[in-house]
Amino acid sequence: MRFAIIGSGAVGGYYGAKLARAGHDVTFVARGAHLAAIREHGLAIKSPLGDFVARARAEEDPARIPAVDVAIFAVKTYSNAGALPLLKAAVRPGTVALTLQNGVESVDDVAAIVGADAVLGGSTYIATALSRPGLIEQTGTHRRIVFGEVFGDTSRVSDRVQRISDAFAGADIVSEPVADARVPIWEKFCYLSPFAAFTGAARQPIGPLWEDPATKRLMVAAFEEVAAVASAERIALPAGVVSRIVAYVDSIPGSTRSSLLIDLQQGKPIEVEALLGAVIRRADRSKVNVPIMAVLYAVLKPGNQ
Repeated sequence: MRFAIIGSGAVGGYYGAKLARAGHDVTFVARGAHLAAIREHGLAIKSPLGDFVARARAEEDPARIPAVDVAIFAVKTYSNAGALPLLKAAVRPGTVALTLQNGVESVDDVAAIVGADAVLGGSTYIATALSRPGLIEQTGTHRRIVFGEVFGDTSRVSDRVQRISDAFAGADIVSEPVADARVPIWEKFCYLSPFAAFTGAARQPIGPLWEDPATKRLMVAAFEEVAAVASAERIALPAGVVSRIVAYVDSIPGSTRSSLLIDLQQGKPIEVEALLGAVIRRADRSKVNVPIMAVLYAVLKPGNQ
């Protein structure tokens, strides 16, 4: 298949490299030193699963890319103002736009640019970092994408979703095609939004927060707040979703940091609107009370305009 990677950083670059190594026609959309490094040396992946270098086309202007089957959108949400026009340029008649961005609003943002019929939504579970231009390092072995339709018929796994999933699986990407991608997107959001909010506000990894009984109670209550918003939006989350989230947090290393905390510590912008603002806006619209998330949003929002 033919893929364009819009956002060839830690996440998009990793998946694009896996697809290129498997023989798919991949074009990385990048800029600056990262673009130059990919063109000169290829995109290097350092991973417990094995190191390799993917050599593929790299462009700054997606209008220069021949028509592709799938455009994977994997930039941080705070970069959407500049990145969405790049996605629009890459999406031609017949192209599918698969967004893997954090949060629950990306599918609507992408649909507003390329049209709802072209859009698939997904969540990804992976830990990677862009260590330097042209080098992505993976920690652990997670490389899972759960994705599917979000508009139109969500009663079954569509043919186009299955074709893309088969391509992913053949590239050693753990792929889970679903009929209705809104469910896994919201399930991840119920965990990620409070996790990012608490670790970001405290400037600490999860360990010290989860070990403190009072803070743990507040975090669990925050998971429940976001789940209540999902319920108000008629998202059919799995039964016991909060218990599943608690069990997951029990299992992760205490040193685990959210990407929002990592960005804060590196002096970068943070995804406060995608991860917290979306909760507040949707809760207000649905008349759901989210006091814990509202306070954390107020803490993290200033200075991130």
